[in-house]
Amino acid sequence: MTNGDAFDPNCPTRLVLDRIGDKWSVLVVLSLRHGPKRFTELRDMIGGVTPKVLTQTLRAMAADGLLTREVFAEVPPRVEYTLTPLGRSLQEPIQAITDWAEQYVTEVMAARETRQGQER
Repeated sequence: MTNGDAFDPNCPTRLVLDRIGDKWSVLVVLSLRHGPKRFTELRDMIGGVTPKVLTQTLRAMAADGLLTREVFAEVPPRVEYTLTPLGRSLQEPIQAITDWAEQYVTEVMAARETRQGQER
């Protein structure tokens, strides 16, 4: 397979960008960076995500090869999610973007408020 061209509207690269640019996927990668987590642990770490949306995100990430879902034969069953090597390869770029967002959040929010004030 050849490298993609994200500017081509028919390129599957856009599907990958949609996945890794989704806020919930980003937060799942950050949450799993130190090892496997159970669903409830992820839900508790990622404030504001509904169980339905988290389930959809985890399924999509598993389908994309970014994480694995392991079911343990216990009562009640225990399920853990772990980043795959492909998923772990996202940690550095996602951490860099997160660091940038945390560093510049004040400036971005101030610009947003200024813009909203001008539109009134």
